[in-house]
Amino acid sequence: MTTTNRGRLADGGRGIRNVPRPNLIERRMSKFLRAPPSIRVAAGVIVTATAIVVVGGGILIRILDHREYSNVWVGMWWALQTVTTVGYGDVTPARPIGRAVGAFVMLEGIAFLAIITAAITSTFVARAARERALVEGADEAAFEARVEERLDEFGRRFDELQSTLRDLDRR
Repeated sequence: MTTTNRGRLADGGRGIRNVPRPNLIERRMSKFLRAPPSIRVAAGVIVTATAIVVVGGGILIRILDHREYSNVWVGMWWALQTVTTVGYGDVTPARPIGRAVGAFVMLEGIAFLAIITAAITSTFVARAARERALVEGADEAAFEARVEERLDEFGRRFDELQSTLRDLDRR
């Protein structure tokens, strides 16, 4: 290998070492996309997304419909009411752009409730499936024990028949 080739290889290696590490969000997203998420991870993502929608919706509604929302906190209060589908009605968007933000926040709130309900339901279904498998396993083991007992009984009877036939042949 010539000196020039070694120099090029060494330069290539330095470039690899200088690649920045992915940040926390990139690492979490790649992990989330690689493996199917657990219920805990999915719930964490949903809660985080909902919190971002509440904060973002509160800020956005304050900017876009500032006459109705005197400060960001009132906007966040409205977004929290809307995302949880409570909707007290003490503050409502007056302008069409504010209503568009409201529609987005409402849809995210409905999706949040639907996904939480699905996660809880899937937990119950998984638990029921595990319990059913245990019961079926116990039933199967009991069935196998009964079959083995019957086969042993048939074996004893067969042995008795053989000994009776031998006795008859000897006479």
